[in-house]
Amino acid sequence: MGRIISQGAEALIEERKEGIVKKRISKSYRIKEIDEKIRKLRTRSEAKILEKAGRVIPAPRVLKVDENSKEIVMEKIDGERLSDYLDKFPSEKQKEICELVGKNIAKLHHESIIHGDLTPSNMILAGNKGETKIYLIDFGLGFISMKIEDKAVDLHLLKEALEAGFSANWKALFNSVRSGYEADYSSESHKVLERLEAVEKRGRYKQGS
Repeated sequence: MGRIISQGAEALIEERKEGIVKKRISKSYRIKEIDEKIRKLRTRSEAKILEKAGRVIPAPRVLKVDENSKEIVMEKIDGERLSDYLDKFPSEKQKEICELVGKNIAKLHHESIIHGDLTPSNMILAGNKGETKIYLIDFGLGFISMKIEDKAVDLHLLKEALEAGFSANWKALFNSVRSGYEADYSSESHKVLERLEAVEKRGRYKQGS
């Protein structure tokens, strides 16, 4: 056993000598054989998506996958969660970081990778020699999709997270995300951003009903 970093409903995250280990937790309410199959498939799927993501953006390298123990061993990224650190920077630096976030998301979407849980808590700010890097982590809800709708919902989740966590200037931050997204994904970004507006309208309609 290593040092527990976090524990959620689906997984336990530990720091061990070999790296950061994500272990999927068994669910007692499921039939044992079905639970085993689901956790094995999700472990395999997450590892494959993480490996694919790591070829286009900064993401933890997968060091080992053990489907029997439902564990993924990843490299440890030295840095700080963006959710804890973003508002410690001057406003222009915050915008620069968010633009970089947008570029990373665009690269993921270009490869048809949907993160599924885009929040500043799942981003690590790192870098050295003045180079800023944003690592995306926790692809547990990730999946592969070419659908414009899925990409728009991915962005919508980030927009909601910024509004909840950085209420004073979330609009400026998300505008910077948009700028980065458009710059790196121009061939299809306008379609995704148009759909984002439709997704938001649906959300406002539901809230008002």
